[in-house]
Amino acid sequence: MDPPQPPKAAAAAAATTTGSTTLLSHLISVDAALSEYFHSTLKPFLPHFLLFLLELSADFRLFFPISLSLLLAPNSSTSLFLLRRPFLSSLLLGLLLDLVLIALIKLLFRRSRPVYNKNMNAAVSVDHYSFPSGHASRVFFVASIAHFFADDEANLLNLAVWVWAVLTSLSRVFLGRHFVFDVFAGASLGVLEALFAFRFLRFYL
Repeated sequence: MDPPQPPKAAAAAAATTTGSTTLLSHLISVDAALSEYFHSTLKPFLPHFLLFLLELSADFRLFFPISLSLLLAPNSSTSLFLLRRPFLSSLLLGLLLDLVLIALIKLLFRRSRPVYNKNMNAAVSVDHYSFPSGHASRVFFVASIAHFFADDEANLLNLAVWVWAVLTSLSRVFLGRHFVFDVFAGASLGVLEALFAFRFLRFYL
């Protein structure tokens, strides 16, 4: 006796799930191939010291203490201190928020880092998970929050911060630390964090 056939709705759902899984697998494969291409093609022609310097400049363990020191440092100009306090306070709280969100998302997805750079040769120690890029989220958060707080006189400095953010994010792929989509997701998260910090955190500081 043949087993009962599944309902049409269940069959359709199973087909949709299979199709979604196939599409996701294809996108992951394309992401991995594109990332390896950029890594193998461009890294040999880029100054290694520059890539490592970019990596180090965006590390949380370096960036957070410096920002905290700037916030706590005495300043003879009261007006300057009041102008800088909302920015630095939002920056510090946003960096902590970014640290927590990146850790949670990485534990949720557990995507392994690229296999073609096993030794890593990292300027700073790294964790085992790739998605999303914490460096990309951090630098785009910093660039975005600086952009939101900047006035017309800081256009050149603001441009320099954006260039640093873009180069640091690209270096994650060139160094083989992350895949392209890891960096894109991290950068997008950083911009959203900056919007949250600018619109909400600064009103409570």
